[in-house]
Formats: sequence, structure tokens, C-alpha cells
Amino acid sequence: MPQALPTAGRFDHLRGALREFPPLLWSFLYFFFLLTGYYVLRPVRDAMGAANDPSAVFPVAMVDWFSARGVALGDYQVQALFTGTFIAMVVLQPVYGALVSRFPRRLFLPVVYLAFIASLLGFRFAFEAGLPGRGGLFFVWVAVFNLFAVSVFWSFMADIYTDPQAKRLYGFIAAGGTVGGLLGPEITTRLVGQLGVGNLLLVSAAFLALCLVCILRLAPWARAREQAAGARSGDEAMGGGILEGLRRIATDPLLRAFAVLMFFGVGVGTLLYNEQNTIVRAMTLGNPAAAEEATAFFSMIDKSINWLVLLLQVFVTRAVLTRWGVAPLLVGPALLILAGFCVLWASPLPMLVAVVQVGTRASEFALAKPARETIYTRVDREARYKAKAAIDTVVYRGGDLSFAWLYKPLSVFGSSVVFGAGVLVAGGFLYGAWRLVREQARLPAQP
Repeated sequence: MPQALPTAGRFDHLRGALREFPPLLWSFLYFFFLLTGYYVLRPVRDAMGAANDPSAVFPVAMVDWFSARGVALGDYQVQALFTGTFIAMVVLQPVYGALVSRFPRRLFLPVVYLAFIASLLGFRFAFEAGLPGRGGLFFVWVAVFNLFAVSVFWSFMADIYTDPQAKRLYGFIAAGGTVGGLLGPEITTRLVGQLGVGNLLLVSAAFLALCLVCILRLAPWARAREQAAGARSGDEAMGGGILEGLRRIATDPLLRAFAVLMFFGVGVGTLLYNEQNTIVRAMTLGNPAAAEEATAFFSMIDKSINWLVLLLQVFVTRAVLTRWGVAPLLVGPALLILAGFCVLWASPLPMLVAVVQVGTRASEFALAKPARETIYTRVDREARYKAKAAIDTVVYRGGDLSFAWLYKPLSVFGSSVVFGAGVLVAGGFLYGAWRLVREQARLPAQP
């Protein structure tokens, strides 16, 4: 078995890569700023989803309407939030498709981030004014922001780097996001009591503004790579239909494999997330400081995940990608997740749920996601921006919606039944990983 590089050798390689690829530093900073801004918001979002008071999440009129019909909206809180998120994704996907089709990259990338910054300023006003329904709307918005912003980031990286470069460098770039994922929860943990939720949103908006600087600095390298490959420059509009991404998924076996992997991968995460929410709500029931404690708990989970992700990205991801390709990073995590659900099926203890949650998300961020993103460097721009965005948003949230509602009847029979179903879902995830490995092997290699 090949020996891992010593730590000093790894940092020597990083210094050499920075000299050879100047955009690597800006790519690292871009992902760092993006995920710092997101992880400032994530604990606030998760605390909203786990709140025991539905009137803090939904408009009072909505709560009263369901109550008058004998439905306690709080009993379906997560399902309602995931449904709203899916509807938002379906509505926004054609808007994004039109933006990508009709405007060049130098316009639509900044517009996406400026729209997110403007939204955060609006939410800051809503939180400061105590507007009803702000919690649910914010939960949906953060989910939309995360998927669209991160999807656009990796599409842009595929414009800059070739497949061999991606295998060498994506681990380092992803580590930038991981460092941001460590800093963001720390900012929230330390400052939420002093600044309040509303002002934390301004902190996140400032990090997104720094992302715009990185986009402008990286644009020349994206143009140069496309021109060297004889492709259209990203400074030209892409053209095509606004629903072209969905059509490509339906007709392209590679993109279908991506979609299957995404759907079932989301399924295992959603079942774990819902069970974790149930545990947190039980822990904080009747506690006047529930919101702060829930935010601190989710912040601790996020920090644990991101420390593990950082270790894997520095010491594992690049070594495996460059020596063995994407197959071990796609199939290996799927096998580990299947084993984790088998353990939970046999012994669904709350601590084990947290451990499997950390392992599942860490293997996704550190191993499976960089492997998937390298494959996108070998496809055309419509697949990178349109089909990828549809998979990362509509398919992703469709999986969220399906498994959030599936969780509700399963949870009536207890955690063992939830995780027994999860074993089947994890099996579907493993099948999707196997199909993607087979389909990507048919793509032409890049020099």
C-alpha cells in the first residue's frame, strides 16, 4: 500500500501548487469566505427548525388556520419547512436557468451573490423588528442559499481547473471551506449573546461581499482555460432553454447517476437530521433558555464535523484522488454510511445518532463531494451550470421533502424502524455511487 506523504512534504506540495497555480489561493479564500458566512447562519437556522413554539417559526395566522382544522402545526414543523424549501427550489430553478442562459458569467455570478446579500439585509430588519413568521422564512432561505451558492462555486471551479488539476487541488480548495466551517460556528457561539441574531446576519453579509472580490480576481483564469480548450468564453451568454438542466438529467446516463446518488445521499442525511431534531426538542422541552442551548448544541456538532473534515482533506483526499481516482471516495463513504445505519438499526442510542451524523456529513464534505466535483471538470458548461444546479437544488430538496415526510409515519414505530428503513436508503446510496463510478469511467480523459 502506498505510504502517505509526511506532513512537511504535504506543505511543500501546497507551496509548489500555489506557485504553479496562482488562482489556488483565490479559490481557497473564496470557499473560505463563502462557508464562513454560511456557518454563521446555520446554527441559527437549525435552532429555528428545532424550536418548540411554532408561532416563533410560522406566521400566527398560519398556525391558527391549521389549529382550527385540528392539526397541530408544531407536530409537522420540519416537514412543513422542508416542503416550503422544495417549493422555493422549484420556483427558483427556472429563474436561475434563465439567468445562466441569457447573461454571461461575469454578470450572473455577481448578481447571485448580490441577491443573497440584499436578502440578509432584509432578514436583519425582520429579526430586529420581531416580524412573525421570520423563523420559517429564514430556514427556507438559508437552505436555498447554501445549495445555490455552493453549487455555483463548484461550477466556477470546473471552469478554471482541468480534471488532473482538480484531483491535485480540490482537496486544498475544499479545506478552505472547512476552515470557514470551523470559524463560522465559533463566531456564532461567541457573538450571538453580544450582537444578537440580527447583527450576526450583517457579519455573514460581509463575508459574502468578500466572495465577490474573489470572483473578480478568478475570472481571468476561467477565461484563459476556456480559450485554451477552444471553448466559448464565459464572458458570453450560454444560451439554451431555462429547463435544459432537467432535460439533460433525464437523457444523460452520467447525470442520472449523479441524481440517483444525490437523492439517496440526501435521504440518509434527512433521516438522521430528523431523528436528531426529535432528540433536541425532547432535551429542550420546557426549558426557557431552549433556543440558546439548541443553537450551542448544533454549533458543537458543526465544529466536530468540520475538524474531522479538515483532517481528512489534508491527509486523505488528495492522496486518494491522485493515486486511485474517484472510485474509493464515492464507494467508500457509501459503505461506511450503510454500516452506520446497520449499527443504529441494532442499537439506536442518542449518542450513536450524533456519532453517525458526524461521520456521514464529514465523509460527504471531505471525500465524496470533492470526488464528484472533479467529474464535472470533464463535462460541458451546460452540464456544469444547468444540470448540476438542478441536481444540487431540485433533486437535493426533492430528496429532503420525500424523506422528511417518510420519517413522520416511520417515527411512530420508534427509532429502530426509522433506521431499518435507513439501511435500505443507504443501499440506494451505495447503488448510486457504483453507477456514477461506472458512468464517469466512460468520459474521455483530460491531459
